Amino acid sequence: MILSVLLSVILIGLGLIHFNWVIGGKFGFSESLPTKLNGEKLLNPKKKDSAVVGIGLTAFGFFYLIKSGLININLPLWIMTYGSWIIPIIFLLRAIGDFKYVGFFKQIKETEFGKWDTKLFSPLCLIIALFGTIIQLTL
Repeated sequence: MILSVLLSVILIGLGLIHFNWVIGGKFGFSESLPTKLNGEKLLNPKKKDSAVVGIGLTAFGFFYLIKSGLININLPLWIMTYGSWIIPIIFLLRAIGDFKYVGFFKQIKETEFGKWDTKLFSPLCLIIALFGTIIQLTL
């Protein structure tokens, strides 16, 4: 249960950061976007894109609160079963990355994003994937 709650806090916190960007906040925004070596952004997300990601991350957080038993909502068994594997897989794939700009195996590491991705973003994604897998295998 403790791991589920911790994972929920992480995911909902990440969701809140994305919602902050929706309302115009700048905290961590530029650092979270991969760029080419010349500084050209690879992504130019709109506010609605941040909202979609924020909703997804928050939903994932609530999924683990439901899984922990702290929130009593009866979701269909297939959602609980597949969600318990899909969420960790998403974050594992993000940690692995695209082999050029994102993830542990990226080639471009010298950009601001690349440095943050190496220090924080990819390790956090791997931790989320590991926690989700441990929760699935122990519950």
